[in-house]
Amino acid sequence: MATNTAGLDAATHMDGIYRYQRHIYDATRKFYLLGRDKLLDNLNPPPGARVLEVACGTGRNLILAARRYPHATFYGFDISEEMLETARKSVARAGLSSRIHLAQGDASNFTADNLFSVPHFDRVFISYAVSMIPPWQQALDCALAATGPGGELHVVDFGEQKALPGWFKKGLVAWLAKFSVTPRPDLETELKRAAANKDAMLAFTWLFRDYARYGVICVDH
Repeated sequence: MATNTAGLDAATHMDGIYRYQRHIYDATRKFYLLGRDKLLDNLNPPPGARVLEVACGTGRNLILAARRYPHATFYGFDISEEMLETARKSVARAGLSSRIHLAQGDASNFTADNLFSVPHFDRVFISYAVSMIPPWQQALDCALAATGPGGELHVVDFGEQKALPGWFKKGLVAWLAKFSVTPRPDLETELKRAAANKDAMLAFTWLFRDYARYGVICVDH
């Protein structure tokens, strides 16, 4: 994968944010990263499948998914080496190092072959990461390009909280900004664009009164 200045800057920035937060990340995020477990429930990879998490962070999702789907092999990458250090330790502690493969990479500039020397993945998922990736549209395109025939791309992230009180949205947005998190109100539009470019089908829904939004692109060929 090509190295670029923007990617190096993003890696440095994320390492700065998560150098210490990574130690308490999973304990705190469980209260407001809603919809992650619904995504994992819906992955349902076929026997022998390869499953990729883009921006895997601490490895929490990969570990849960690997336990839930013992017939699949899992892959994950993140731009932050700090987060990957935690992920590697967590995966080893869970006894899953033979089934979960980790690498450092840029979500907006990767291919399945360059990162993991595989042609494609049967399931690809992005959980609460597009809101942290400045070139997030490119990340969606890369993720879909890595999704093979008959595969699925699953994406969950913050919604606009349209059915929640205004004070709640204002407070949430202000809190998220402290961690360089920006909700993407046009997530559905961009997923539709990406799906149309690949002649694929998109299913999209709001979760928890639009606290979160969840899209699945199914690739037929």
